[in-house]
Amino acid sequence: MNSINDKISKTLLVNKPLDWTSFDVVKKIRGLIKKKYDLKKIKVGHAGTLDPRASGLLIICTGSNTKQMKMFESLDKKYIATMKMGVVTDSFDSETEEYNNKPYQHLSKEDIHSTFSKFLGLQDQKPPIFSAIKVEGERLYKKARRGELDFKLQTRRIIIKHLNILDINPPFIQFEVECSKGTYIRSLVHDIGQKLLCGGYLYGLKRVAIGHFKLENSIEMDRIIQSL
Repeated sequence: MNSINDKISKTLLVNKPLDWTSFDVVKKIRGLIKKKYDLKKIKVGHAGTLDPRASGLLIICTGSNTKQMKMFESLDKKYIATMKMGVVTDSFDSETEEYNNKPYQHLSKEDIHSTFSKFLGLQDQKPPIFSAIKVEGERLYKKARRGELDFKLQTRRIIIKHLNILDINPPFIQFEVECSKGTYIRSLVHDIGQKLLCGGYLYGLKRVAIGHFKLENSIEMDRIIQSL
């Protein structure tokens, strides 16, 4: 007969809903486990944050399986993303308001493909101000939401391994990207917009794979109780 530790130690592939934070998912699963097994405490964590305005694959580890999280965090990620050209936002995604309208209609498909191709490979990337990175012990997005923007961000060394445009329907560009740990797709889209000279922000994002783990094998949040 399995011990309680065996029962509560799991690695779950979860389809994070839009507008949920990664911590919302952790908190929900922690509460369900505590209630089901009548526990006061249980370790639950996620292996790689997804922004609230993103959906898709989130790996959740519970119990003693939380020891595996660093291994999962180091895996490459794959996303389907949508960029909106001609405007920017402070958060680099749809969380904040659009501004700074610029023309994009003159850009040909060849211009767009050529610009995207320049972002393949090893590069230094600056994270967005609205991110979960800690500065002086506080998450950056908390400082940014208070309008405290007087700080410098260090760049990170990342690798964009594959970058394929799936559809161009101006002002929107849908693309698939496979990248290394620590890559911000919001920053990638912002940088592409700057290179196109029209600006752009991340309009939509879905994580479809983490290493060999696939979104198609994930569990919807409303069915998670059946897997605990």
